[in-house]
Amino acid sequence: MDCDKAKMRKRKARQNNVLAKPIGMKAALAIDYERLSSQAPNPTKENLIAFLMEELPYAWREKYLVMTPRETNLFRFNHLGFEYLFDHYSDLVAKQIIAFNPTIEDRIIGVLGRSSPNTDPRDNTALRAWVGPTEKRFGKGIDKGHFIAHTMGGELGINIFPQVRAVNRGWSPQGKIFRSMENYCVRNQGTFCFSRPIYADNSARPCMIEFGVLKTTGRLWVEVFENNS
Repeated sequence: MDCDKAKMRKRKARQNNVLAKPIGMKAALAIDYERLSSQAPNPTKENLIAFLMEELPYAWREKYLVMTPRETNLFRFNHLGFEYLFDHYSDLVAKQIIAFNPTIEDRIIGVLGRSSPNTDPRDNTALRAWVGPTEKRFGKGIDKGHFIAHTMGGELGINIFPQVRAVNRGWSPQGKIFRSMENYCVRNQGTFCFSRPIYADNSARPCMIEFGVLKTTGRLWVEVFENNS
């Protein structure tokens, strides 16, 4: 695809509030969210949310298996109003089903749910304690980001991942979009939203983050954020 066609495709997708497959994401890993949403049996907003809550985990699982050509150990669980899909690879090692591999880490497949007020102060001590000093572990320009922001109802633990600082803090053009999406969910409590990491290796550090918000108009707003410093 040449640059002019790519720009036209991206511009058209933004007009529809659904981002086209970004340059750099393999087609085999992309999900056509607009097409998926159109398959909901009833077009009302609540029915669409119920449909996406049911169907997205299966769509994500299919794509995750494509990007993860190794044995997986997939779990689904709910916490504070959000459903987490998680690859608990270390459990296979603990049960001696497979041998330990230092390059493979447990990691999130996706998170979805509704934003909710979180009045509890963020535990920055626990955040700092997670894997130790951020730059020492992950390099310069990296923060400990959240798949679902604390202000939206997200917690610590597996909800944390290494994120490009300029995006996490809203400094870069992409970061401003990312923050605007999070702020939309905070202003409109109960907003359906999701976060899906895209991985390029066996680590828990995504190369891209897909973030989606169902707006009050019923339109699905999806963006993809680069996560390589």
